[in-house]
Amino acid sequence: MFPIRDHNPSEKVPFITYALIAINVAVHIWVVAAVTTDRALYDLYYCCAMIPARITAGEGFLSLITSVFLHGGWMHLLGNMLFLWIFGDNMEEEMGHGGFLAFYLVSGAGAALAQWAVAPWSPIPLVGASGAIAAVMGGYLLMFPKAKIDILFIFIIFFRIFPIPAWIMLGLWFGFQFVAGFGMNPNEGGVAYWAHSGGFLIGFVLTLPLGCGGAGRASGTGRMAIRRIRRQATSSRGPTSRPCPGASRRVPCPLRSSTQSP
Repeated sequence: MFPIRDHNPSEKVPFITYALIAINVAVHIWVVAAVTTDRALYDLYYCCAMIPARITAGEGFLSLITSVFLHGGWMHLLGNMLFLWIFGDNMEEEMGHGGFLAFYLVSGAGAALAQWAVAPWSPIPLVGASGAIAAVMGGYLLMFPKAKIDILFIFIIFFRIFPIPAWIMLGLWFGFQFVAGFGMNPNEGGVAYWAHSGGFLIGFVLTLPLGCGGAGRASGTGRMAIRRIRRQATSSRGPTSRPCPGASRRVPCPLRSSTQSP
């Protein structure tokens, strides 16, 4: 069971979301093509993956950012990019291009530090964009709790797509990450649940100024309703119809990764 799309179209082109997806895919293709030996992979992870023991020793701080662009495999990458595709465009529209990029990078670093905090001497490298994307999801929960998310449910050979409110889907996702974190040894390879949980909470907190609707801004849910009204008003105009009053005119080694190996 996983999300495949939301019913919350953005009105602006999400250039940063597209660029982040393209960069992540390009980096992974380069890793697959160029990093062909165990030694080369070790050197790459030592340089660019977040290794908690190195952070504790006072080195490798740039890896808090570079680790966000590395992935442990194609499924790790594709799962993360699907989530970024679904939730990133709306958050970028709310924050602006530059603001969203800063939010993404800061949240990714913060999520890595959340994983470091539970195992500061662990030698296991952390890679993956899931912490940053979890922050996007945390912000989305605050801004668009009532947006509908299409969930694909698969059971053996049967499958079905059904919509549920974002607050249910994201709430369940966060609850699972948080609870699962207590059952995972952070000193062993596996899913970095604390990076997920930490990223989600960081994103929620950083989005609070937008969610509270400062400086005359409508809330994300309010803007979603306004866009829906505009689309309905526009589509209802026939050759003899009159515009609705006030309607606007119109002329998506062991490896610890942050899904982790979503």
